Amino acid sequence: MEPVGRRPLREEIRKVLVDGLISGRWEPGDRIVERRLATELAVSQAPVREALRELETLRLIESSPNRGARVRGFSPSDLREVYQVRAGLEETATRLGRPPVEALRAHVTRLHAAAAADSLDDQVRHGVAFHREIVAAAGNALLLSVWESLGIEVWTHMSIRLFRMRPHENAAGHEPLVEAFDRDDPQVGRLLHDHVLGYAP
Repeated sequence: MEPVGRRPLREEIRKVLVDGLISGRWEPGDRIVERRLATELAVSQAPVREALRELETLRLIESSPNRGARVRGFSPSDLREVYQVRAGLEETATRLGRPPVEALRAHVTRLHAAAAADSLDDQVRHGVAFHREIVAAAGNALLLSVWESLGIEVWTHMSIRLFRMRPHENAAGHEPLVEAFDRDDPQVGRLLHDHVLGYAP
């Protein structure tokens, strides 16, 4: 890996860790040694420790005294819990605000392009952006913060890699949501809720 040179260090190191989890560099049960990672990235151990703590709050890492940090073993029930909470938050968001339909259409266009290019990373990224648009439109900073704290993009990648699930963000599956928002369908919240849970194991 190349040394980290941009700031804030904690965020850059967190990205390195997440990329390593997604790519399979670290498998469930593997130990992540703070000192070794700090040496690889040419940083002190403090920001590495901070980044590991953040991933621990996402339940991706677990640490214990004298044993350090390890990648958690994941089960379908872990993923199901994330989707259940996410579905509830997004349904609530639809009751608080209406997202800009043209922005949603633009995200769907990017999803189609990502699918055509067979780019899983872009499908996940644009799909998460689609859903973030809906949550942000609620105008509730706490709701958005809780939603983002779920680490949705990370868990989506992990679910695909570990459980061979189809990509969470497929273009065709998002089109009915756009149309429901466009016609102000009173059932759009339930539609969105079911859409999200449809990908839970």
